[in-house]
Amino acid sequence: MPPHEVVIGVDSSTQSTKAAFVDAATGRLLAVGRAPHVVTGEGGARETDPEVWWQALRDAVAAGLKESGVAATGITGIAVAGQQHGLVVLDGAGRPLRPALLWNDTRSAPQATALTAALGGADAWTARTGSVPVASMTASKWQWLRENEPETAAATAAIRLPHDFLTERLSGRAVTDPGDASGTCWYSTATGSYDPELLALLAIDPALLPEVAASGAARAGSLTAEAAEALGLPAGIAVAAGTGDNMSAAIGLGLGGAGLLDHPVLSLGTSGTVFTASRARPASPALAGFAAADGTYLPLACTLNCTLAVDKVAALLGLDRNDATPGGEAVLLPYLDGERTPDLPTSAGLLTGLRHDTTPQQLLGAAYEGAVVTVLRALDELLRACGLDPDDPEVANRPLRLIGGGAQGRVWVETVRRLSGRPVTVPSSGELVALGAAALAAAAATGADPVAIATGWDTGEETCLEAVERDLAAWERVGSVLERAAAPLLGADRPI
Repeated sequence: MPPHEVVIGVDSSTQSTKAAFVDAATGRLLAVGRAPHVVTGEGGARETDPEVWWQALRDAVAAGLKESGVAATGITGIAVAGQQHGLVVLDGAGRPLRPALLWNDTRSAPQATALTAALGGADAWTARTGSVPVASMTASKWQWLRENEPETAAATAAIRLPHDFLTERLSGRAVTDPGDASGTCWYSTATGSYDPELLALLAIDPALLPEVAASGAARAGSLTAEAAEALGLPAGIAVAAGTGDNMSAAIGLGLGGAGLLDHPVLSLGTSGTVFTASRARPASPALAGFAAADGTYLPLACTLNCTLAVDKVAALLGLDRNDATPGGEAVLLPYLDGERTPDLPTSAGLLTGLRHDTTPQQLLGAAYEGAVVTVLRALDELLRACGLDPDDPEVANRPLRLIGGGAQGRVWVETVRRLSGRPVTVPSSGELVALGAAALAAAAATGADPVAIATGWDTGEETCLEAVERDLAAWERVGSVLERAAAPLLGADRPI
């Protein structure tokens, strides 16, 4: 028999929406409804109509209801975790004025540079927001809109993040959370509120922004009658404030004040992401010093080029993604969409070290190595910013939790093990963002701590892999190319 109380955790990502139906008592995953998104744009542009997200949410919930066999009357709460940083601008009726600028839209790189200088440099930004404006951040995208589409900016009656937009459609309330808000570069992690000076710099009226709830688990409101009819759910169920996708994945992993602290996570998806939950508030220009959804901090570093970039290299070589061997002397930096960490928004892919005996399989392996070394270097910086020494044996022996689509790939896992020298843990659940959102929904319905809820759920065993000897030769070969690459090659105005 289906359980009586069920919560829905929504993962609204770049490419699709997933709606996970979860037993609120045990965390058992009953069903996952799915619906795709459409991303448009060429060159540096990446856009999606927010109405696509709303329709995908409706379709995913309908599919999940059908698959699970759960009666709609058994649903007690819903929460949305969304892709971070996207800029959604609405008119007075709550309708999008234009397609959303997504996190991986790099057109605002010049605006990011100008904003950084306007406040006095990177350190000034990290002291306030924990992060420095780059093309990914919402503040940079808003500046781009002001300069390139001034009529749209002037007509804007509301500014939202992707998850804010969906939460407002569900609850009728304009609410965000500290975690996702901390990715805007107009929210101060030092004060826990919007920064008036930064809003003035960006010419943003505070009335355009959503209220910041105490946490992602706070009850934003109740499902409105209109949303209930659209989704086939009962009106009045709890709607959590929700959060960003990375914050939600941390909840799903049990990271936070009521769970694990200072344990690193590496997510292999469209982007490569490293993060940890910490009580320390790091301030490093190389990181995004986010707030977490539960009141702790979630320092994070993100690379733009990960699984999709390596898959593109495989396609160019006519190889299956798993038909790879270590790169030998070849180094391939797969920066096909520019890069965020290191901050190289105009860079392209770079290949060097070719020999007569270099094989296609080695070239593909070199693409894996380039992507993995890039994200692992970011992990070392993250650990240092949290006051930890990445070379300290106690720190180095903490398992690296590997999540995202790449965590299911044999070559990705082997490459991470070989280049990190760390033990690796692969959680059995492949829906951590949705699972974290479900914990937020359960917390909104009951008032409990979401990390404690997720930690108490029986979500399956982890695969634990022992550390292997680190391939320092490959590590140093890739790192040397990164550090020595000249400006014409990587678009940098200084050594990396």
